[in-house]
Amino acid sequence: MAKEPEQIFQPFTARHLEALRKLVGADRVLADDDANGAEALETYSHDFTEDLRFKPSVAVLARSAEEVSKVLAFATRERIPVTPRGAGTGLSGAALPVRGGIVLSLGKMNRILEIDTDNLMAVVEPGVITEVLQNAVAEKGLFYPPDPASRGSCMLGGNLSHCAGGPRAVKYGVTKDYVYGVEAVLPTGEIVRHGGKLLKNSTGYNLTQLLIGSEGTLAVITKIFLKLIPMPTRKSLVLAPFDSLEKPAAAVAALFQAGLTPSACEYMEREALEAGCRQTSEPNPFPNATAMLLLEVDGFSDAEIDRQLETLSTVLERFGAADMALADSPERAERLWRIRRSIGEAVKTRAVYKEEDTVVPRFVLPELLKRVKSICAEYGVASVCYGHAGDGNLHVNLLKENLSDDAWNSELPKCITRIFEAVRDLGGTVSGEHGVGYVQRRYLPIVYGPAELALMRAIKRAFDPAGILNPDKTLP
Repeated sequence: MAKEPEQIFQPFTARHLEALRKLVGADRVLADDDANGAEALETYSHDFTEDLRFKPSVAVLARSAEEVSKVLAFATRERIPVTPRGAGTGLSGAALPVRGGIVLSLGKMNRILEIDTDNLMAVVEPGVITEVLQNAVAEKGLFYPPDPASRGSCMLGGNLSHCAGGPRAVKYGVTKDYVYGVEAVLPTGEIVRHGGKLLKNSTGYNLTQLLIGSEGTLAVITKIFLKLIPMPTRKSLVLAPFDSLEKPAAAVAALFQAGLTPSACEYMEREALEAGCRQTSEPNPFPNATAMLLLEVDGFSDAEIDRQLETLSTVLERFGAADMALADSPERAERLWRIRRSIGEAVKTRAVYKEEDTVVPRFVLPELLKRVKSICAEYGVASVCYGHAGDGNLHVNLLKENLSDDAWNSELPKCITRIFEAVRDLGGTVSGEHGVGYVQRRYLPIVYGPAELALMRAIKRAFDPAGILNPDKTLP
């Protein structure tokens, strides 16, 4: 039987450190032998996933595909694990160097290489901050819609690695829908390219889409070709209160049946909104509501916006949301969005927590909500739910609160397993946008059988025969 990757990794030594410094320059190889390096390694030991820490042996700050190639070829020869790293804003542990070794940071590869207004394409490096690109193309009247909550700090390479989504996915799609080509470096050091500024490409296997969502386990992306679209010139934001947890999700299905596709459709139960309000010091507009929808419509004329708002109000009133609040200024809209975007961080301050990123077909979201609350009650686990109701993506935050450590540690995995089984039974899966990474991989067999998992392992071996690239991620 072939050895598994964990059996063949070699200890990182002073010889390896010296070799890396010769490959890319001593100033861009950080290690414990200097104060700045020790501090950096602590930063690279964690991401936004709970309180997990895994310290790497060294961090390499790459500036080019050629440097990435040198580092990966070296790591493959020496059998040293490599963890690709963007901004470290992920929630699945995919950037955690769980086997030590090398953290390969792409943060210095942060150039917008081109904004092509003729072909509506951008060419960027993986270290570009998502919001930086959005602002740059907006100056030219263009729009890059993928909109993760951490857009002000997350990097586009990480967005590709997890196929990031966000509120605008309901109308505009997720990251994969905007990537038309990549340059990437294989673990053995070869630089490969697929796609480009092509709206159609039926030539061979689609390596671009295979790498998106692969969480840095197959190759390291070093250049990205992104589709842009014209920027909508009008938009309007509405907050709608409801007197039950299920009515908002049911109302969403009715909105689409009425022919309306909002540009954002966010669900928040009361505890989630209250957490966001505390975090931002904003007042709660509907303190007595059980749950709320935050809905945005956009377009290119006032008449188009008015038509959408009329449909929206007519449908929502049928579900009891008569007391809707329309953001009457850009500043008011920004405050509401700030509340929504702060919920994830706000809930973390309430108690020890575990966040699950469930996704089901949109129409069954009310049933998922009911099952989640029932399962959590059975195990004595508190839950706070919010997410992207327009695409069936519900974030379930599980809170320890009054549970003992023993009860939390023993009951939580059972609770999560039951939740994911309910998600599977409703036609869903274990992650909509956060990825599988390190913390979710144990649950993959709930939604995939032996044949699918074997195929994924075969793909991993084809790209990374030595198993050095981001080990212990994605696959169980």
